[in-house]
Amino acid sequence: MITTPFTELFGVEAPITQGGMQWVGRAELVAAVANAGALGFITALTQPDPEALAKEIARCRDLTDKPFGVNLTILPTINPPPYDEYLHAAIDSGITIVETAGSNPAERLPLLHANGVKVLHKCTSVRHAVSAQAIGVDAISIDGFECAGHAGEDDIPGLLLIPTARDQITIPMIASGGFADGRGLAAALALGADGVNMGTRFMATTEAPIHDAIKQRIVESNTSSTQLIFRPLKNTARVADNRVSREVVEILEAGGEFSDVRHLVAGARGRTVYETGDPEAGVWYAGMSQGLIHDVAPVADVLRRILREAEDTITGRLAAMVRPA
Repeated sequence: MITTPFTELFGVEAPITQGGMQWVGRAELVAAVANAGALGFITALTQPDPEALAKEIARCRDLTDKPFGVNLTILPTINPPPYDEYLHAAIDSGITIVETAGSNPAERLPLLHANGVKVLHKCTSVRHAVSAQAIGVDAISIDGFECAGHAGEDDIPGLLLIPTARDQITIPMIASGGFADGRGLAAALALGADGVNMGTRFMATTEAPIHDAIKQRIVESNTSSTQLIFRPLKNTARVADNRVSREVVEILEAGGEFSDVRHLVAGARGRTVYETGDPEAGVWYAGMSQGLIHDVAPVADVLRRILREAEDTITGRLAAMVRPA
C-alpha cells in the first residue's frame, strides 16, 4: 500500500483520482473508482440541473459507501449555469469533497469550508497553485501540458511542472497529465507529487459510461493522436485527433474567430461521440496518455495493476540501483 499526505487527507487507499470529465464523470464510473480505493468525482455540469446532480449523487451512494466527490468547473461565460445552485445541491447531499477548476474559488471557499467540505483545486501553472494555496484550498491538482482538456498556455510538461510546484506547495498535491500506469505514478511521487489524476485511462474502462467504440479508439491511439485546439485564442485544449479537431485547428490558424468554429466544437457534438461511438462526430477530450493504454478493463483491475507496478518500481527497480558507498 502506498500512503501519502493526499490519501490521508481524503481518506482513500490509493493515491489516484478520477477527475471530473464532461459527459463521463457519472455514478457508475465514480463508484467503481471509489470501490477500488481511489477518489472519483461526479462531474456536476454533466447533469442538466442541480436537482439532477443531487439524484446522481444519490445513485452513486447506492453503488458505494466509500468517499467520492463532485467536480465543478467555473468559467466566465455570457450565460453561466447556476454554479452556486450546483454547489448547494452537492453540500445538501452530504458531499465533503469538491474539485474546483477554472476560475479562482476564493469567493466560494467560505461556504464550502463552513460545511466541512475539503477543496481540491485544479491548476495549470505554479503561480496559480501558489495563489490557490494562499487563499486556503486543501489540496492542489497540477495539470501538465500532456493532459486532456485545458492545460493552460505555458506548455510545461509534468517532468518540470511537478518539482517546480512542489518547491512552493506545502499542502497535498496530485499531478495530472500523461499518467496511465504504475511507472507514471512512481515517477510522480519521486518528483514531489502525492498522487496522480487520470482521465483518459479511466475512459478506457468497463464502467466508463461511453460507447465501446470510443474506448477501443483510445486503445488503438498513440501519444501523437491528439490535437491542440484554440491555441490562437489563448484557450488551448487538448482533444482527440479527428477530422473535426483538425478542421478547427486549420480555421483558427488561418485567422478564424471562435464564431467560425462554434458549430464544430459544440458540447452536444462531443456528447454524441460518446453516445453513438462515432469518433468523428465531434470534438472530444483525450490526453497523450493514450499511448500507454493497451486494453479496456474493469476499474478495479486497472488500479490493481497500477499500484502493483508502482510498488514494484519503487521497491524493486529503483531500490536495486542504490548501492552502499
